[in-house]
Amino acid sequence: MIRNNNYNTKQKSVEHKINHFITSTHVRLTGDNIENKVVETRDAMKLAREMELDLVELSIAKDVSICKIVDYQKFLYEKKKKEKEQKKKQNLVEVKEIRMRPNIDEHDFNFKLVHAKNFLNDNDKVLVSIFFKGREITYKEQGEIVLLRFAEELKGFGVPEYLPKLEGKRMLMMVKPYKK
Repeated sequence: MIRNNNYNTKQKSVEHKINHFITSTHVRLTGDNIENKVVETRDAMKLAREMELDLVELSIAKDVSICKIVDYQKFLYEKKKKEKEQKKKQNLVEVKEIRMRPNIDEHDFNFKLVHAKNFLNDNDKVLVSIFFKGREITYKEQGEIVLLRFAEELKGFGVPEYLPKLEGKRMLMMVKPYKK
């Protein structure tokens, strides 16, 4: 509980306005065992003091701030806990890149294919790129054939987002995993 009788001190938290730092003249009260209603700020602060809790400004509407009467430390703890829980549930997708050349050997192709399957099983996207060196760019059809064959081999693990496209001296294809 943050209760400060010295009104000349500065507020320590920038995240929420608390108690006497609330500048609105009227507030809409929310909280446990509190009727939802619009009251003057000083009456809300008086009510919070009687309950030995804090008046915390949640958001500012047009004329009226929305405030909650709650123990501020407990409020911050629960907020951090919710954020941590949401972060846990978040599913981040990474993009892994596999680089090849247009005249790749069969063994090397299979080696890269195994890695791509592992990445897709880990729910990561795979960017497959073929880099053309020097005059190899004249054989871009061969690079496209390698990429399409790669996509065909990955059929059970993922699906291409787009067909192979040429960007400068690289031909790219993105493969996304199947949804589980």
